[in-house]
Amino acid sequence: MSNVKVLSLLEPDAVAACCPPLNERPLNAGEAERAAKMFKALGDPVRLRLFSAVASHAGGEACVCDISDVGVSQPTVSHHLKKLKEAGLLSSERRGTWVYYRVEPAVLAAMGALLTTAASAA
Repeated sequence: MSNVKVLSLLEPDAVAACCPPLNERPLNAGEAERAAKMFKALGDPVRLRLFSAVASHAGGEACVCDISDVGVSQPTVSHHLKKLKEAGLLSSERRGTWVYYRVEPAVLAAMGALLTTAASAA
């Protein structure tokens, strides 16, 4: 039995439907709140490095033992990974003594869609 648990403020389906592209129309208050939670979590350079390390790791997931070399102590790495999980950007699974992290595909899709130029009506 897997003990994968997504700790998020945003459900993956809500993330995928977060917001229209920024140049399509102004965001409403709810859309802005959801997008801000994602980007606020990535606003710290250490968190952004950790998120990038997980997202780019072979196989789409990374053991904390493989991504903790970001210039801060292990407790600080754990703190930042917790913040990324709380924002719904990462999920994790404990395997023995190690924790493996993965980026939810819906998160990357939602972030990409938000920053993508809306198709212009020709």
